Amino acid sequence: MKAHDGMYIGGRWRPASAPETIAVVDPADEQVIAHVPAGTAEDVDAAVRAARAAFPGWASTPPAERARHIAALRDELGRRAEEIAWTVTAELGAPPALALAVHASLPVAVAGSYAELAGSYAFEEKIGTSTVLMEPVGVVGAITPWNYPLHQIVAKVAPALAAGCTVVLKPAEDTPLTAQLFAEAAHEAGIPAGVFNLVTGLGPVAGQALAEHEDVDLVSFTGSTAVGRKIGATAGGAIKRVALELGGKSANVILPSADLAKAVNVGIANVMSNSGQTCSAWTRMLVHKDRYEEAVELAAAAVAKYVPGERVGPLVNAKQQERVRGYIEKGIEEGARLVAGGPEAPLGVGYYVSPTVFADVTPGMTIAQEEIFGPVVSILKYEDEDDALAIANGTVYGLAGAVWAGDDSEAVAFARRMDTGQVDINGGRFNPLAPFGGYKQSGVGRELGPHGLAEYLQTKSLQF
Repeated sequence: MKAHDGMYIGGRWRPASAPETIAVVDPADEQVIAHVPAGTAEDVDAAVRAARAAFPGWASTPPAERARHIAALRDELGRRAEEIAWTVTAELGAPPALALAVHASLPVAVAGSYAELAGSYAFEEKIGTSTVLMEPVGVVGAITPWNYPLHQIVAKVAPALAAGCTVVLKPAEDTPLTAQLFAEAAHEAGIPAGVFNLVTGLGPVAGQALAEHEDVDLVSFTGSTAVGRKIGATAGGAIKRVALELGGKSANVILPSADLAKAVNVGIANVMSNSGQTCSAWTRMLVHKDRYEEAVELAAAAVAKYVPGERVGPLVNAKQQERVRGYIEKGIEEGARLVAGGPEAPLGVGYYVSPTVFADVTPGMTIAQEEIFGPVVSILKYEDEDDALAIANGTVYGLAGAVWAGDDSEAVAFARRMDTGQVDINGGRFNPLAPFGGYKQSGVGRELGPHGLAEYLQTKSLQF
């Protein structure tokens, strides 16, 4: 695998400040495929200084010109789609079809949406005798996860650039090669020097240095709630803006009037996608007591189609594999009925976990409360709609969910009562313009579309 041995700072690749490196491992065969620099606080400081120096010029660049730069970035990402997909498969383990259809393609659509928004957004408006200006926050520290490596980068960098901010990106250490490809694309697209900068490294070193840097105006983080809590505390002490997209334990609520077979099959597919490594995955399937056993049988049949090494890839690393297998063991220990899968590794090589379905799960069980982040579905029984709502809302998370019913109006009525940031109605498709983010411990702020752009803006009013 091609890898840069330096950091992208100030429009060029420059040597890292220290010789230490991070090994990038292919999770399908456990082989080291590349090494990237382990960035230090010194590297972060250099990147932030470059971003600060570039900020005045980029902030004063007309929105239409910023839009042209983002459109060029979109086109460059599209041109590199196959290379991106191949890289995501190598460092994340995503099956090639998924890597091309989602990991490489969705970021192109998101970048395109911000190219359009940058040219059409109302950065200025009249309210009575005042002129209200929407101005860029400043330097953004973007810390991204490994599960959707390019999408998460674009979902932060594109709106920040559209707003007129400059960016320092610290990607996840498991998937840095995709981030380096993005830096190459930004360079080829003509993004001005210092407007976008990349530092690879470990979270407790480079990530912490970026979050704590006094010249970073906003930290945008996607990852675990535990780390998000630390970043929020750090930012609070510095009176610094944060945007946090954190964990989830989303409910897939199947009302009695729903097409049960469709709801179960789509629900299983939702969790199995990306090997269950999706924060918004519908990992809790809620079914009325009268149709419960039928749903369990449908789920067992559906999950059998997801064969490890074929339709389901490995988890990202050995630690994640052991974590998910530990949750499966916990589910068995607490009395849940194992319908499919189990804790045993399905293949001799690679960080695979068997697609797993549990029945007889009760709301208080660990597997019904904590984010597992693997191909594991818990099926819970409810008595009536009020009971279903109590179960759906009965976790510390509130990121996403789904509702199925005989007609949309019935599903919408239930969805309006759910404490969550996004709900799919009867299999509604993902909308890259809709705001994405959570309630409760699932985060602060929104990504995507105009709401995502607004996160990188601050407001000034001029009175006449």
